[in-house]
Amino acid sequence: MRILSIQSSVAYGHVGNSAAVFPLQRRGHEVWPVATVQFSNHTGYGAWRGPLLAPADVAEVIAGIGDRGVLGSADAVLSGYQGDPAVGAVVLDAVAQVKALNPAAVYCCDPVIGDVGRGIFVRPGIPEYLRDSVVPTADIVTPNHFELDFLTGRTTQSLDEVLTAADALRSVGPRAVLVTSVVLPGTADSLDVVAVSDEGAWAVTTPLLPITPNGGGDLTAALFLAHLLETGSAETAVERTTNTVFAVLEATLTAGTRELQIVPTQEAIAHPPARFGARRLR
Repeated sequence: MRILSIQSSVAYGHVGNSAAVFPLQRRGHEVWPVATVQFSNHTGYGAWRGPLLAPADVAEVIAGIGDRGVLGSADAVLSGYQGDPAVGAVVLDAVAQVKALNPAAVYCCDPVIGDVGRGIFVRPGIPEYLRDSVVPTADIVTPNHFELDFLTGRTTQSLDEVLTAADALRSVGPRAVLVTSVVLPGTADSLDVVAVSDEGAWAVTTPLLPITPNGGGDLTAALFLAHLLETGSAETAVERTTNTVFAVLEATLTAGTRELQIVPTQEAIAHPPARFGARRLR
């Protein structure tokens, strides 16, 4: 598979394309990474260096790929954090170009808005832009629990409510929804990852690890896209993705570092463990 991935990039650590490209390649996919920023490290450190790329520059890189005559061979477009609506417009234009050349191509959007405990952490206007303009164009979306609630204007406190919200999201465009970090009342020691598609709905439950490193969502979106492209099964994709991400997080916790241990756990990327099984919800 060939994947055009338009995301941030950091030299040190693993967020954005720096969390997505290697896992996709380790799965055997060709990746065309396009950076929206080139920072020394992720912003969670509080200090970083490097440029925020102008939307016109990002568009130029994509245009250059188009000059090679290969955009029509892309099987998917992947996007993550969009720091400015103008960058989002560049992403949507790239999606339109790819789909015009290859109608079978899919667009996977990780709608980065915020998280439980932190609230909304992107610039004003971005959440609404994602909700109103970006998500309706996507074929696959991978919100966390907080983002699902924002995008659908709901407060979900049970798996049934999560499924109803996912269906509401699917009704505006996306065919597959992956909801990450679902923590429900009374389940403080575990979390669910929920996948909903035309074929049904599934959940994978794992222990809740005492770790929240940056880049986990970027890794998850990339792996779910990869497994969905490879198998066509949301059930298989959520099970394999969750098992791999848990292995990476567990290794990160053991290492005592704030950076995802993606390279040391690459075997779990290439060959997902079978520790946690997916159960059908409907």
